Amino acid sequence: MSDGIAQADFRRTLESLESQFSALSPELQLIVRDPAMGLEGYVTVWSTLNAVGGPLGRVGKGGTRITPTVTQGEIDRLARTQSLKNAAAGLALGGAKSGLRADPRAPGFEQIYRRFVELVSPVLYVNGGPWGGLGFDLGGQPIHVSWACDQAGHTRCITGKPVDMGGTDYDKEGIAGLGVAVAAQTMLQHAGHDISTTTAAIQGVGAMGAAVAKNFAAHGGLVVMISDPRLEGSWLLKEPLCGPLLDAIAEMDFTAAREHLESDGHERLPLDDVLFHDVDVLFPCAVGDVIDSSNAPRVRASAVVEGANFPCTNSAREALHERGVTLIPDFIANPGGAIAAFVEMTSSVSDEENASTAAKVVEAKETTERMVEANVREVLEMSSSNAVSPMDAGLLLAYRRILER
Repeated sequence: MSDGIAQADFRRTLESLESQFSALSPELQLIVRDPAMGLEGYVTVWSTLNAVGGPLGRVGKGGTRITPTVTQGEIDRLARTQSLKNAAAGLALGGAKSGLRADPRAPGFEQIYRRFVELVSPVLYVNGGPWGGLGFDLGGQPIHVSWACDQAGHTRCITGKPVDMGGTDYDKEGIAGLGVAVAAQTMLQHAGHDISTTTAAIQGVGAMGAAVAKNFAAHGGLVVMISDPRLEGSWLLKEPLCGPLLDAIAEMDFTAAREHLESDGHERLPLDDVLFHDVDVLFPCAVGDVIDSSNAPRVRASAVVEGANFPCTNSAREALHERGVTLIPDFIANPGGAIAAFVEMTSSVSDEENASTAAKVVEAKETTERMVEANVREVLEMSSSNAVSPMDAGLLLAYRRILER
């Protein structure tokens, strides 16, 4: 079959499934308010079709975003993408997101957060609802686990818990970033490239980017540029990331990292320069929509592996593909947090055993590596055989896992 025929058949199938998915409405949209506290929060479960017959039943899961400006529309958009991410990862777990409109650093936030937990508890799956519970997203802090579990009276209301509470501690363990690094390594192997000669730039070295840096370097990759507002710019490294500087980045010790960057002779550049440096792989790991149609022509990387959610707009993704830039989309590259959450919710390891062995952490990392590698390979093979972008191949994979059951 010629590329043209294969592509036409692919397009018809994709458009049909995309139309079916677009016709779906959220299965749950909850707005909670406490006017006396100035509290407003949201829970959206987009689709649980791919969870039918799974160990948790029709339950949706995703993280909890906490910012002063979060909106229901933002949570809806994230929940929709989480449905694709969980399905593309091969999890029997629907997609959901929750949000709390608040400043997590403000005085009195603990009372607001506890009240939010109380208001949304009726839709928790452990209470018979379709929502898998709280998790980590922008604004999340480790202390929130203690508040949530104390308020709910049990540990099943939140994922990302410390190991001694039966969790995988996926933020601290960098499991999502591990998956993104594995996605890049798999992409390189599929293309016949040697990771030991592959240069990379990482935008944002928070929990995601720090874990990407640690794991990509551990596999032999050469991180030559990093950026973060807490580092006050982009830094072109005089040698690939290693030694004490890598340790500081991996630990997110920004004070120590700044000291090494300034004292060791690395070159500081404007913050956004990291997006346009001449490297083999760009990892955008900060916030959404940083690459759009206006600046996509300036991207010089040969490949983009998305660590953040929506770091590239759809028009930018299309423009990069037309230029021959391989792009692994976020919902294929970064499901590690959802995989770890699924392990927390389904593992047969007891909390007591986990506290002494960290068995759930090991299970979550192994599962993330296995699932991400398999899905990236499937997406790239589908992309190649049908002459379509990895983005479209990933969408078809996700749509099929949601709708063709």
